[in-house]
Parts: sequence; C-alpha cells; structure tokens
Amino acid sequence: MNRKITAAALAALSVAGFTTAVALSTPSAAADTSMEAALARDLHITPEQARQRLGREKVAAQTEAALRARLGASFGGAWLNGDATRFIVAVTDQTKADQVRALGAIPQTVARSEAQLGALKDRLDTAAKSAPAGVPGWYVDVTTNSVVVLAKQGSQDAAKAWAGANGVDAVRVEASTESPKPMIDIIGGNAYTFGSGRCSIGFAVEGGFVTAGHCGRAGTATSNPSGTVVGSSFPGNDYAWVRAAAGNTPRPLVNRYPGTVPVAGSTEAPVGASVCRSGSTTGWRCGTIQQKNASVTYPEGTITGLTRTNACAEPGDSGGSWLTGDQAQGVTSGGSGNCTSGGTIYFQPVNEILSVYGLRLTVTGTPPTSTTTPPTGTTSPTTTTVPPGGTWAPHVAYAAGAQVTYGGASYKCWQGHTSQPGWEPPNVPALWQRL
Repeated sequence: MNRKITAAALAALSVAGFTTAVALSTPSAAADTSMEAALARDLHITPEQARQRLGREKVAAQTEAALRARLGASFGGAWLNGDATRFIVAVTDQTKADQVRALGAIPQTVARSEAQLGALKDRLDTAAKSAPAGVPGWYVDVTTNSVVVLAKQGSQDAAKAWAGANGVDAVRVEASTESPKPMIDIIGGNAYTFGSGRCSIGFAVEGGFVTAGHCGRAGTATSNPSGTVVGSSFPGNDYAWVRAAAGNTPRPLVNRYPGTVPVAGSTEAPVGASVCRSGSTTGWRCGTIQQKNASVTYPEGTITGLTRTNACAEPGDSGGSWLTGDQAQGVTSGGSGNCTSGGTIYFQPVNEILSVYGLRLTVTGTPPTSTTTPPTGTTSPTTTTVPPGGTWAPHVAYAAGAQVTYGGASYKCWQGHTSQPGWEPPNVPALWQRL
C-alpha cells in the first residue's frame, strides 16, 4: 500500500512528534512479534519499545530517501540517536536546514558532504594494499563527519601517517581489537553447502539466491538447495549469486529460528537503525547499524562498501540475511567476536548485489516460480515516499505503480526503489515497464 507522509505530520522530531508521524505509516513488519522479541532481547528494551522503534525507523528511512534527493550535494548523511527517538540529518549549507525541519528531522551543519567523505575514503580504498598490518579497516562516520581508521595497539601513529600520506585529512584514528575474517565454517551442516564448507542463504531472487562472495567462486556447486555459483566477487566486494537448479522455489521469507519473517523490499535503513540477521549457526540476532561505507581488511584482501554493526555472528552465518523490519539490508560478510561475548559484524549491502547482477528480489506479493532460467533486470530499494508522475530522475524514491516519462516514452514502476544514475527506465526492465 502506498502511504504518503505529510510534512505537517513530521514537523518537530520530538519523541512525541516522531511517534505521531509513525502512526500515519504503520509498518506491517512492526506487528511481527518475533522480531520485536529479538530486538527486545538484544537491545535490552521492552517488546513495546521495540515495536515503537521499528515504526520510527521506517519513517526515518523514508525521510532520509526524500532528503537525500532534495538536498543533493549538500547532504551530509543521516542517523538515528541511540534509542531511535531523534533523527539527525547533516547539511553543508545552513540555508537548507529548514528543508530538513520541514520533514521532521533535526538539521546539523557540517563541513563535509557525504559525497566528500566518500571520496576521502575512496583514497584509502585505493591504497588498501599499503595499509599498515595493524589497521583492520576504515569507514565513513557521518555522525562525526569524518573518516575513521581503526588501529590495533601500537599502530595508531602508523595508521595516521598512512591516511595523511594518501591525502585524507578528515581522519580519526580509533583503537580497535578487531581481527575480521570471513565467517566460513568448514564443518558440514544445514543451510546450503559447497564442497566441505557451509554458508547461509541471503535472500531469494528470481532464479536462485544471493549470498557472500567468500562462500564460493563462480562455478562452485552448491547443495541443499542444489545450484551453481554464477557470479562471485571477493575480495574487493563480498557478494555472490547462486542459480538454483530446476524445481527449487524462491520464497520471500527469512528464517527467524523458529518460524519465518517476510521480505517486502530493500529500502536501505539509516545509521542508528536496528537490524536483525539470520544465520545457520547462531540463528536470529539483532543489533544496530553503526556506520556505512566501511572498508575491512581480511587476510584475503580488503573489502569496501560494507555496513558495520554491533550484532553478533559466528562461522557458518556468512552470507545470511540482514533485515530492518521487512526490508532486506544485506548479507553477512565477516567481523570479529562471537555471540557469547559480542562483536562487530559487517554486511554487504543487498542493493549493490541486485544491481551488479541484474537480479530481482523475491518479495511478498510476487508469485513463486520454480527456477528454470536466469533472471534479467535490476532491483533497488522499495519506498513509498514519492507519488506517481513527472520525468524520471536519479536519487528519487519511486513507489510501485508510479508513472514517469524518459526519452519521450512513458514507464510504469514495477517495484518500489530509490533511483540511481545508470538505472534509467530503458536499462532496468525489472523495475520499469514501458507503456
């Protein structure tokens, strides 16, 4: 259902104001008591607080998509505070603060845009092979408007020198005990297996499923379900997609151990949002999104563009699903720690996987089909913030059913998403139908 959040309802992001806004866009996933229970357990809150938090987070995700499009080059990132009662949006142009307030968010003026921070981090990504041995990773931290470089004890000076040598001045060096590694368990088990290894399915797509790239190279055979890894990227990225053998049926579901939760789309959640993950070793676990656009150095090489969380995972959980509400977020890459003492886990964002391989996420309302031929097209985040009409443009949240014009032709949106450069309607038939 397409729900429009009015600016008036979102004015003033006090706890009460934010709750009022949520009431106008009730998320179906918030009613899922299993997710509420998992959030309550892992975030140490009550089930009612978990339900309210899920609602606020859905509004925040919709608001972020709208403001990212409106603010353009002035957008400096967005995040929720610790209990998700305040949504902050950074801007480099103070004159645009009123646009942030108009949608109920709290403006914060910063020196660098999100794009500028990303460009600085790209410099470190390019120099990844020369990173000191004591640097396990780095990431963009929009909450401090800086690039953070993690450094083990005794490596802080070397980390700062490395960043400076690569022209990154907006850097903060943070002490870290992380030793990230891909979460492959060589012991056979359930989920899906490949050779003597085991990983977890990420999300069903038309024709198969997506998972982590370190779980197998292209050509690797899988079992339970049977299939073949068609595309895989690792290191650099950490994603893969498996074409399942005929007779396997993709479902818009994720195992919550026990039971299942539905997958309705892939709207990207903001920093500070809660997130739950499913894996074949430790089951259903939750935490919050700490940072995005993080780079991590594994023994095999550096992975870029990951999302950093404080949820836990263990070997065998690799490739598993990450969701906020009913929206797919990514697949487990790796990290440090465990589910006894806690840790830091990174996931590969799912929308990048869908875009790279031209896949369509299997979502609720999609008729199930047995896998016979490879899918075509590209999918992207599902949103409900922009009504139909107008000329297609990048960085706009389109809802299913929206109609646009492009190149003199009219198109109808198949699946809600936030448009990106290169995703013009003629290029992504999985998203747009020409009328």
